[in-house]
Amino acid sequence: MNALFTAAHDSLVFFDDTHRMLRDQVRRFVETEIKPHALQWEADGATPRAVLRRMGELGFFGIRYPEALGGSGLDQRATVVWAEELGRSTFSGVAITALVHTDMASVHIFNAGNDGQRAEWIPRCISGEAISAVAVTEPGAGSDVKGIRTSARLDGNHWVLNGTKMFITNGVNADVFCVAAKTDPEARASQSITMFLVEKATTGFTVSRALDKHGWRSSDTAELSFQDARVPAANMLGEQGRGFYEIMKNFQNERLVIGAMAMGEAQAALELTVTYLRERQAFGAPLWEKQAIRQRMAMLAARVESCRQMIYATAARLVGGEEQTREVSMIKALAGELVNEVMYACVQFHGGMGFMRESAIERMSRDARVQSIGGGATEVMLEEVAKRM
Repeated sequence: MNALFTAAHDSLVFFDDTHRMLRDQVRRFVETEIKPHALQWEADGATPRAVLRRMGELGFFGIRYPEALGGSGLDQRATVVWAEELGRSTFSGVAITALVHTDMASVHIFNAGNDGQRAEWIPRCISGEAISAVAVTEPGAGSDVKGIRTSARLDGNHWVLNGTKMFITNGVNADVFCVAAKTDPEARASQSITMFLVEKATTGFTVSRALDKHGWRSSDTAELSFQDARVPAANMLGEQGRGFYEIMKNFQNERLVIGAMAMGEAQAALELTVTYLRERQAFGAPLWEKQAIRQRMAMLAARVESCRQMIYATAARLVGGEEQTREVSMIKALAGELVNEVMYACVQFHGGMGFMRESAIERMSRDARVQSIGGGATEVMLEEVAKRM
């Protein structure tokens, strides 16, 4: 790896030896167990369960969960390391499959679930025996969580769910879903939503179709249908009417994770492109000898480093208990836009090869496009920042 890109990963300011050991472990896993095989997973449209089980065996799925449930009990800085190294894999479909499970779905069971729900599901999620998905987004409600229409009504000792969920990562292959539904249509939007644990075998719940995506090809994504799906009353997550707040609560973690993943993607793209530019001969010299090209790459490297350091600092403040909604919203907006700017330049500097499906940078540019959309579109994030200015 180019020496230019090593300093941040050895930071003594934000990380300790445990975090550095985790980084090394994830990086070895990426090099030995993801990169040699993931092109096939791209073609297959999903990351194999055996690989996810292996991640569980190595402890990656339990990074933030307490030791009493089988986890490692580490902090938010460890989550950033995990996400950044998966982003560097160059296979973001694999990365998002794992990160949705660890930091966007199963986390709802831990945060809002009761002791019985945690005891039943968290150890299985940590081991990789059970894979989770979160089902909030709908055809008419993405970043606008209050706009969801999926309904749930109480019928005896069951909740009956009706509605459709869209763009659900892990939706085809997950075993358990954290589903948001309106339980009181007369209440204020923020107090009308409740979260439910829905198992895949639930009567009335079906995977309507697997979705064909522009990028993240090694991640399965689905449309889900609930037609009088009967969910045991005991499967309600947290309090009735508090689902919106649970979703908002985890958005801080989710958006930080997506930002770290995006900067891992940008890091890998810069490294690949600098190597290519040093080797590619044009007009009698390596392309790296062209001042305009190397200065553009240097500026992008500086901006990626700045965003990365903001992510590290924000994670450290979150560990310290500080409220960071403004900073996390900034990170999500900045990282989502910056990774696409980096990819555009890197494809450009690869020339015709950057447009070929056989090149990693072509795949990476497709994968990165959704980073300014998923988890909160850039425009929504900027409004969150503006409210706090």
